[in-house]
Amino acid sequence: MRTHRTFEASITNPRQVSDDLDQLGRAASKLWNVGRYYAQEQWDETGEIPDDGELKSELKGHERYTDLHSQSSQRVLEELAEAFNGWFAKRRNGDGRARPPGYRKRGDSHPRSTVSFKAAGFKHDAQFTRVRLSKGRNLKEHRSDFVLCEYELRPDVDLSEWDIQQVRAVHKYDEWRLHFVCRKVIDPEPPGDETAGIDLGISNVAALSFGGESILFPGNALKEDEYYFGRKKAKCDDSRSNERLRLDRKRTERRTHFLHTLSKHIVSECVERGVGTIVIGDLGGIRDDENGKSRNWGKHGNLDLHGWAFDRFTSILDYKAEAEGIDVTVESERDTSKTCSACGTKDGNQRVERGLYVCEECDTVANADVNGAENIRRKVTPSPSDREDRSNGWLAQPSVHLFDRSEGRFAPREQVVDCKP
Repeated sequence: MRTHRTFEASITNPRQVSDDLDQLGRAASKLWNVGRYYAQEQWDETGEIPDDGELKSELKGHERYTDLHSQSSQRVLEELAEAFNGWFAKRRNGDGRARPPGYRKRGDSHPRSTVSFKAAGFKHDAQFTRVRLSKGRNLKEHRSDFVLCEYELRPDVDLSEWDIQQVRAVHKYDEWRLHFVCRKVIDPEPPGDETAGIDLGISNVAALSFGGESILFPGNALKEDEYYFGRKKAKCDDSRSNERLRLDRKRTERRTHFLHTLSKHIVSECVERGVGTIVIGDLGGIRDDENGKSRNWGKHGNLDLHGWAFDRFTSILDYKAEAEGIDVTVESERDTSKTCSACGTKDGNQRVERGLYVCEECDTVANADVNGAENIRRKVTPSPSDREDRSNGWLAQPSVHLFDRSEGRFAPREQVVDCKP
């Protein structure tokens, strides 16, 4: 089985390479605009959108094409064709608000577009953690001119274990970063046949149920970061100031680290218990009410929700679980918070207060999030025969694992020293 990953790296020698990358990024924008103009001409004359093959063939001799390595230029035109196809599909389906892809200009200048380097356009040096990126003929000062980027990845990523398919130079937060698009063949054996359920939330970012044991992961660290960086950003006069961009970058990096650490810890707990399937609740509609309108969760609730990247966490968990042979499936959360996981009674009034669920039918007392996680688990592994043997203990008193800032990991509450941002 082939698995694909994209790893983001920071560039550690920006002063040496930023000017060259700026040239390449602006050249990519200019080529996009040339292709955009040609596509518009063809649309006006024939009513058809040229595909990427036609764009490459027609623009191969254009001077903007040779500003970049040929494979990099091809990728720019492929992205343009994909953007036009997406617009045309929406238009065909009756979306009158859909607009075709625009030109890449900011006043009289061109923004720095992402530049992609396929196999022939880069050379990776794993020993010295650097990558050589090819320039186009027009931007070379001499035949062997190239951009040599030194980089730094997350400590848990080793690119020597992967087959690098593509390198992308991406400009964001006013700096250049590298994306390594990789693949490798894996065929892991599942750790076992057990099933775990995950209920995602805001106060507790995740509740994990194994059907006889449970773990809560409070979101204190994530919420503290959102409040802290929100206050700091509010003091910045200019939304595009270097300080504002620095704060955005730091907040994103900390949230990304939190999500990766949480997902890795959950997978580790599942491997230890022989879990072969993780069932996670679908929160696709949490931001909308029953009428499809934006739901108001209150001042603090809206801020917490804005900072909680549910889809991104699910994606990260999915690929980390895949590497261990664990299957991740997404199930609807409908009625999981209203239903007693012990006897199946459904009553919306049984969640008597925040965090507490009491069933009047069978007297089960449970942590509300754990109760939801267990109901989600049972959507895939129903086991009515074990209802009489259930104990309130693991439902009502889950183990609590907190994010330890000093160690950068999750651990049981009693092992964690709380450190503010």
